[in-house]
Amino acid sequence: MNRFLSFLLVLIFSAPIVFSQSRKERKALFESMQNFEITTVKVGTEGTKFVKVWGYGKKVDDAIVQAKKNAVYACIFRGLPASSTANATPAICRDANAYKANQDYFDNFFQTAGPYIDFVNMTTDGVPSGQDRLKVKKGYKVAIYVQVMFDNLRKKLEADGIVKGLSSGF
Repeated sequence: MNRFLSFLLVLIFSAPIVFSQSRKERKALFESMQNFEITTVKVGTEGTKFVKVWGYGKKVDDAIVQAKKNAVYACIFRGLPASSTANATPAICRDANAYKANQDYFDNFFQTAGPYIDFVNMTTDGVPSGQDRLKVKKGYKVAIYVQVMFDNLRKKLEADGIVKGLSSGF
């Protein structure tokens, strides 16, 4: 029994070392396009989605740009979560490998002031303040309200051959 207890203690204390992420892996995850918060506020006018989305950046303006990218990224790859005022919206690209399969397209699409910006209608006036503007270790975390032209975004991705049209069947 004593031997079993010793083995169990060694296993418990060594597990975090074996399964923990390296600092480089944690940093890559923190800075990835998939690490952000988004909340569906409501379904906007015909074909749009109104969301509150967070972005990170060294400066407030950088965080705002990142938040806009995050809003479009969520519509394409993650989908939008349900809220008390709106149902969940599935992602436009349901293929888990869509980004890698079309990496050149999406790298260009999400460049600063790239084509993604055509599908963002900023609805927050001015620089976020209060709880929507937080100072973090390496800069700022800001929240903005964004209206995404969801249907137009889908049509663009269909026209560019990234996703199949809804009328193309399964």
